[in-house]
Amino acid sequence: MPRKVLGPSRLSKVMAQLNKAPRPQLVGLQSLKLTLAFRNDHWGARHFLKEDLPRIRYANPKLDIQVTRKIKTKEETWDPELVLQFKDGVTKSVPLQGKWSSKIFQEVMETAGGATWARWKTERAAAGLPIVDEPPVRARPSLSKTSASASAAPVPSPSAPDPLKTGAAAVLP
Repeated sequence: MPRKVLGPSRLSKVMAQLNKAPRPQLVGLQSLKLTLAFRNDHWGARHFLKEDLPRIRYANPKLDIQVTRKIKTKEETWDPELVLQFKDGVTKSVPLQGKWSSKIFQEVMETAGGATWARWKTERAAAGLPIVDEPPVRARPSLSKTSASASAAPVPSPSAPDPLKTGAAAVLP
C-alpha cells in the first residue's frame, strides 16, 4: 500500500520563514537593542520582534540582540526604540512609533544591509515589486449599518453564532 503524503511539517514551515528572501545579513553591526511595551501597545515593534527578529538572529548568529519589554501603564507615553550599534562605535537609534514591522525591517536593512541588500532592492525595483512585502491586511466586518441594509439583513436564529463576534463571545449569550 502506498504511503500517504503528508503536508509540510512545522519544522519545514519554520525553516521556510527563517530562509525567506531577502536574507537579513547585517554588515558591521555589533548589537541590536529593542525596547517596547510588555503588552497592549507598540504593535509594529511587537510584530517585528515576532516575524523579523528570528530571521535576523538566524542570519547573524554572532550578533548581540537584546530585547527589553517594559511594563507600560495607560498614563505613560513613551515610544518603542531600536538602537543599532556598529563595530566602529557608531550608534543609530531608529524610532518605531506608528511603523509597520515591514517598514522597521526595511529601515534596519537600509542601515546595515550592505551589498546584498542593495542588490535585492535593484532586483525588486526592476521587477516592479515593492522592496519588502507588506503583511496582508485583514478586512474587518463593518459595524455600522445603514437603514437599507438593516431592513434587508436576515435576523439570525438564536442558536446561530453572531458573525461579528469571535472566540467565546460568539457562543455566549
